[in-house]
This record gives sequence, structure tokens and C-alpha cells, in this order.
Amino acid sequence: MNPTPTLLQRFLNGSLVMQIVIGIIAGIVIATISPSSAISLSFLGDLFVGALKAVAPILVFVLVASSIANQKKGTHTNLKPIINLYLVGTLLAASTAVIISSFFPTTLVLEATDIQATPPEGILEVLHTLLFKLIDNPVNALIKGNFIGILAWAVGLGLALQHANQTTKNVVHDLSNGVTKIVHLVIRFAPIGIFSLVANTFAETGFSALRGYSHLLAVLLGCMILIALVVNPVIVYVKTKRNPYPLIFQCLRESGVTAFFTRSSAANIPVNMELCEKLDLHEDTYSVSIPLGATINMAGASITITVLTLAAVHTLGIEFDIATAILLSVVAAVSACGASGVAGGSLLLIPLACSLFGVPNEVAMQVVAIGFIIGVVQDSAETALNSSTDVIFTAAACYAAEAKNSSIETVGEASYAEEEAQPIKIQG
Repeated sequence: MNPTPTLLQRFLNGSLVMQIVIGIIAGIVIATISPSSAISLSFLGDLFVGALKAVAPILVFVLVASSIANQKKGTHTNLKPIINLYLVGTLLAASTAVIISSFFPTTLVLEATDIQATPPEGILEVLHTLLFKLIDNPVNALIKGNFIGILAWAVGLGLALQHANQTTKNVVHDLSNGVTKIVHLVIRFAPIGIFSLVANTFAETGFSALRGYSHLLAVLLGCMILIALVVNPVIVYVKTKRNPYPLIFQCLRESGVTAFFTRSSAANIPVNMELCEKLDLHEDTYSVSIPLGATINMAGASITITVLTLAAVHTLGIEFDIATAILLSVVAAVSACGASGVAGGSLLLIPLACSLFGVPNEVAMQVVAIGFIIGVVQDSAETALNSSTDVIFTAAACYAAEAKNSSIETVGEASYAEEEAQPIKIQG
């Protein structure tokens, strides 16, 4: 007779999402009761995020290389429709931010700032940076977490290994499985890591730093919620022709919550990989689309760039027309694709968008400083939207492909049945 499991054993073997929720509540409680204790436990959160960031680059490299190397000829990975969804979603997010910011204009109190940063001077510089990331040394790319370079080398190695013998392919596949097991172990520590991150955040800042920018935050979060609960579901419904909300809520719950507190799309890649596996998606597809999404699927970043840019424009009283607003949406979407996969990566691209309206760089950098101040909430919500959407669009494309294949098979079977049912004519 098996002994009754203890409360601790039930907790450890229970739902990871429920454990994370308990960690969030415990973090808020300890930050309220004893802020000093919460701050002293911050190293646990740093360890968790550090472990995710450490394993993410090598995970992406071996998964993508193994997936391509072991891919059978004629296999459809649905990458093209996923990339299209990424680009459409990012552009719609920027356009939504323009509309909402126009209806609810934000004015800022701009002051001098000591933040030192070097933003890109133009869209060509962003593209220039992306191209040079593409040809980065593979070892340097792994060390610095350059996911563009990692993807390029992984794809190249995977294509080269397609011509290798089966034993070599099996070794690469086993290596991929080994790294995946390490990732699963790291993710099991998510409740402890998030507990520490929440406790430290509330102990150090609380909500005092956010009160002065409540209107700006309301516009930012309103845009992100609108994209998450209205625009993305519409895109998924158009793609799959079925109720999108079960998928939307599952991705927000299991990917968005973790991304909210790690504040890093790159660090959340292992979480998204595990969620895709749980959703029973095609591994050849998500092993490439999820790392790619962490780099180019940046709906939250495009919202941040657009809203903060228009806040500067409204503060200075600059008039703009529809054509400029459309151009801003495109530039914000393209710039967001070049945003870093780490916390605060979108803020340094704000001066680029501000340059469209002739906003001085000194003023733009003050807006960037405000972005850092509200980043406790803004960057967390941005990353949650970015990362959860990676899985949403990957799943939507996979489900649409499955539905199409099922439809083709059904039509084929029906045609065959009709042919079998035809009477046989005997020539006299």
C-alpha cells in the first residue's frame, strides 16, 4: 500500500503554474513584511535568470542544428506562415499603439538625465547591426547570447549535417535531448526564482516610482492587453477558424507569467519549448520558430517604441499627419525586430523613431530614462506579450496546417469512395 504523499510532495509534483502563482504571492508577502529579507534573497532570482540565460543559447544551437540535420526530405515545417504571422502581428501592434496614443495623448515632465546610452542613429544602422550579428563568430555568439548569429550557425551546421551518416545525426540528436533534460531541470526551479524576483522588485520599488507615470503606463498596458486579448485572437481565428481563447489563455498563463518576471525573451525560450511540446506541436517547426520569435516577434517592443515616441511628440506639441503615423508604425515594427532579447532592449530604439518627427536626441534620451523608470512594469508586460505570442503564432500555423491536411485527406477519401461506388460498365 502506497503511503499518502505529504503536502510538500504534492506541491513539488503539482502544476508548475500553480507553484509559480504561490511563489508570486509569497514574494509579495515577504516584501511587505520584511523588505530587507526580500532583498537579501535576490540572489535566488539572479541564479534562476542566469541559469536560463546560460542554457538558452546552447539549447537553441543544438535544437535547431539537430532539427535541420535530422529533417526528412519533404517534411513541411510551416516556418513561412509563422514568420508572416510574426511580421503581421508586430505591425498591427505598432498601428494599434498609434491609434490609442492619438485618442489618449500623453504628456511628460522632461528633466535632465544622467543615463548614458548610445542609441542607433538610423534604420540603416539597425540593419547594419543585424547583418554583422549574422556573421558573428559562433563561439562569441554563444558567449554573448547573440541569437541571430547562433541561428545562422545552427542552420548552416544543420544543413551541412544533412549529408552526414546516420550515426553522426544520432549523436547530434542525443546531444539535443541531453540539453533539453538540463533545461527541464532548470525550469523546475522557476517557482523559487520568481518568488525571489517578485520579492526583490516589490521591496526595492513598490509602486511609488510608477505613480507619476500612471497615464503613460495605462496607455502602454492598455495597448498590450488589447493586442493580447483582441488582436491576437482575431489573427488566430482567421488562421485556424476555431475558438482562439483556450490557446491564448494557456500561452499567457504558462509562458507569459514566467516571461513577465524574467523580463527576457531569450531566457524564456526553454519555457516556450516545453510549452510547445506540451501542445504536441511539430518539433521540427517549434525548435526553429521559437528562437526566431525571440528575435523578430516583438509586438510588445513595437508598442513601447510607438507609445513613448508619441508621448515625446505630444509633449513638444508637434503636429503629424496620417502618412507620418503610418511610417512610424512601419519603422517601429522594423526597429522592434532588431530589439535585443534582454530586459529593456526596446528602449534604446526610441530615439530612432523620435527622429522621424525631428525630436532632439537630448529629449529622446530623457524619454528613454522615463522608460527605465517605468520598466518595472512596462518591460515585464512587454516581454510577457512578446514571448507568449511566439507560442501562439507557432501553434496557430501548426493547427492550420493540420486542418488543411485533414481536409485534403477527407476530400481524397471521398473521391476514392465515389469512384468505387460507380457501376462497372461491361462492353458488349
